Amino acid sequence: MHVADITTPFGRRPMTLALMKRQAVAAKIESGSSVDKWKVFRDASEARTLLGIQDRALAVLNALLTFYPESELASDRAMIVFPSNAQLSIRAHGITGTTLRRHLAALVDAGLILRRDSANGKRYARKDRAGEIEQAYGFDLSPLLARALELAMLSERIVAERALFRRTKETLSICRRDVRKLISAAIVEGVSGDWATIESRYVDLVGSIPRAPSLSELQDSLDGIESLRQLVLNLLENKLNSEKMVTDDIGFDRHIQNSNTESIIEIEPHGEEQTERSSSSSNQHEPTKTFPLSMVLRACPEISSYGPGGTVSSWRELMEAAVLVRSMLGVTSGAYRNACEIMGPENAAATMACIFQRAGHINSAGGYLRDLTARAQRREFSLGPVLMALLRANGG
Repeated sequence: MHVADITTPFGRRPMTLALMKRQAVAAKIESGSSVDKWKVFRDASEARTLLGIQDRALAVLNALLTFYPESELASDRAMIVFPSNAQLSIRAHGITGTTLRRHLAALVDAGLILRRDSANGKRYARKDRAGEIEQAYGFDLSPLLARALELAMLSERIVAERALFRRTKETLSICRRDVRKLISAAIVEGVSGDWATIESRYVDLVGSIPRAPSLSELQDSLDGIESLRQLVLNLLENKLNSEKMVTDDIGFDRHIQNSNTESIIEIEPHGEEQTERSSSSSNQHEPTKTFPLSMVLRACPEISSYGPGGTVSSWRELMEAAVLVRSMLGVTSGAYRNACEIMGPENAAATMACIFQRAGHINSAGGYLRDLTARAQRREFSLGPVLMALLRANGG
């Protein structure tokens, strides 16, 4: 930066380091550089919010550019215009003197123009004998050329953010519509679930969207409603899966139950696996030991809300709820059927209830069930101690 490039303002306007910095930026223009004056004006217009200027200030800048005779701002020619306030006011659509001075100051503060004040503060140009401008005092447009690339980048950023805002708003509208109609469908179809709470959550999320949201506020609202949408879809998908799997699994369970007609239902207080066998035929399977349903439900209360109508009152309803939660936990149909075959359908459902009760402590529910099934096949797993531990944990 050259000392000759620094000028101070006329009158009461103070000299500041910020003004000195802006003059230094304007002085760093590469030789031979140029830019279309209306392109840089459009970029500045797009970036006005980032520059901190208003529409009226842009009208003043537009008026200043009309006083520059060339179509391009170029480093090899002077870029100072010197219109009077009256001329500027006319070209700025009749803006008042006070407003004009305020927006000129805003353009200076934004680093888009510089003041080149004469000794008496007047704006004029001194010409040589050939009629060429030798010295001019007024408003220097060189910062527009110096910052042309920066303004173009700011403009692209604003355009991209505006497009993202529009897409986010459209996505939010579609997501709101989806959640509203999916909740209505679930209620009409009688899908089990706490739909009153879900609907209340939806109303709260919609009500929290500001009337004139920012992009970040819009994205936060979208995240919340998308999470609710995913929850609703999961519940509906589980309903569809349960209708299919209950049909398949109940048929499979009946096959197993017909093969185990002498099942024993008793309490296992010490958790020891007993090995009672039927003596009527050597070809019959070992009878399946189950526990009282009330004991299972006291140990695993979480599964009750997934039964038909939100309750479990029979072994059949517990098996239906187990089919639903095994799908939610990512347990495959094959793994659950294998557990039914090895443990018996009642014990498999009770085991799934135990896994669901402790789902927050189990990384892979499917892998855990397969491991328990393999241990049960080797007579190394007993459901009794698991139920008793859960009863103690629940204060039973």
